Amino acid sequence: MPKPTHILVIRFSAMGDVAMTVPVLRALTEQHPELKITVVTRAFFKPFFQDLKNVEVYSADLKEEHKGVLGLYKLSKELKALKFDAVADLHNVLRSKILKFFFTGKNVVQIDKGRAEKKALTSGRQFQQLKTTHQRYADVFDKLGFSVELSNPNFSIPKPLTENLNSFISNKDFKTIGIAPFAAHKSKMYPLEQMEHVITELSKNYNIILFGGGKREIEVLNEVESKNNNVSSVAGKLNLNEELILISNLDLMLSMDSGNAHFAAMLGVKTITIWGVTHPYAGFAPFNQPEDYALLADRKQFPLIPTSVYGNKFPEGYEIAAGSISFESIVAKVNEIFQVFKT
Repeated sequence: MPKPTHILVIRFSAMGDVAMTVPVLRALTEQHPELKITVVTRAFFKPFFQDLKNVEVYSADLKEEHKGVLGLYKLSKELKALKFDAVADLHNVLRSKILKFFFTGKNVVQIDKGRAEKKALTSGRQFQQLKTTHQRYADVFDKLGFSVELSNPNFSIPKPLTENLNSFISNKDFKTIGIAPFAAHKSKMYPLEQMEHVITELSKNYNIILFGGGKREIEVLNEVESKNNNVSSVAGKLNLNEELILISNLDLMLSMDSGNAHFAAMLGVKTITIWGVTHPYAGFAPFNQPEDYALLADRKQFPLIPTSVYGNKFPEGYEIAAGSISFESIVAKVNEIFQVFKT
């Protein structure tokens, strides 16, 4: 079978997982410039891919126009008109399987999610580093005939800040840190009271920009902003494209095991992550970050970590696991990183 020239990439959600495709697709298209890529995903995620050469996005409206089996059949007909010759399924869920069913005759490869290894990890049978999600994505393209080397990545040059985006940076003489204190599950979050200590301490020497979304998060972050100097919240004030531009100009991101960590990492920003009941061993650490940038809950105190891959399952009492990381150690890690990279 001849090597493909146009690959359809399927990855509908979730936000962080879609963001994790970006450094892989960048490496793929840089190393194989003859290749054309079409990513089929939700329209909201389109800004992730805007700086990638030979990569186009086809928006799937899975809530209305492309909902259900008939909707996916309609989507398949639209996609066939693009004349792709291979399919890389980076999602491997029911929707993508149905969609692939309509592509009979095409060369189709799907991601191996490593479910058995992940189950062994979260059940405590085997505590060891699993293959990263980025490498699992790369393996799909390797099976299609395109090896992808991820160890020496390139990143886009940060876009200039607009006047509006510049207004969130309080002190032009300070380095700027983004902090994203929320996650999909409480068990993945650093306790807000402790995070406020981190923010107060760091704001003495750095600009702090707070990221979040949703009514409750906006209220909390606005309150934190009001209590501190050199702290600005962008929650509810920017669209995704504006947030990505701002993140690309950060000197550092401090995030939970959540989407914002992957946004920063895909843009080449140094990223510290805080981990509660999940663990980097499951393969979801942000791209190209040193191992010591992941700050982990105390497994002597919480020996069943990781309790799940996504943080949605955990024993009683484990929802506070991230709090076993002292706020002083987080501040110290930030200061250490800036000291190492001091010019």
